[in-house]
Amino acid sequence: MSDLSTEQQKMVDLWTEHTTCEFATKDVHDTMKTMSGSPHVNHVPVMTGGYGTENVVDFYSTWFIPCQAPDVEIEPVSRTVGSDSIVDELIFKFTHTVDMPWMLPGIPPTGKRVEIPIAVVVGFKDGKIASEHIYWDQASVLVQVGFLDPEKLPVAGVETARKVLDPSLPSNSLIKRHVR
Repeated sequence: MSDLSTEQQKMVDLWTEHTTCEFATKDVHDTMKTMSGSPHVNHVPVMTGGYGTENVVDFYSTWFIPCQAPDVEIEPVSRTVGSDSIVDELIFKFTHTVDMPWMLPGIPPTGKRVEIPIAVVVGFKDGKIASEHIYWDQASVLVQVGFLDPEKLPVAGVETARKVLDPSLPSNSLIKRHVR
């Protein structure tokens, strides 16, 4: 039994349809049908996305939907549903076998496996998706594709995703490694 109101369930259903269009059917036109007349998308760590329908369509059709690794997996962790927003906590997994300018601009495919926690804040207006703010730790991505050395910096790689899934894993390892 769901504790969601009818309006909240409509938001969840629309968000599910939206992500299906992005990652399964890979249809930009159908993705945009789920969005308001003036949407915006912001991948916060690298400032990719778009503002307004024309820019979002261009971003989705050029830099996002066709630039997904074929083995993308999205593992839900938690979801919070408000009156006009959804916040999803996810583990996003992929092998970096294709150019991914939306996440790794300027970095050619490395063939490395990446697993990162992501938080998505989805805003709704008039029954449509008006905004997406997507957050992740870019340092963790760069460690996993081999562009940052975690031994020299206080950053972690795949451990960040694993700790979200298993909170009993050790804490404070960066402190212990970098503080003498």
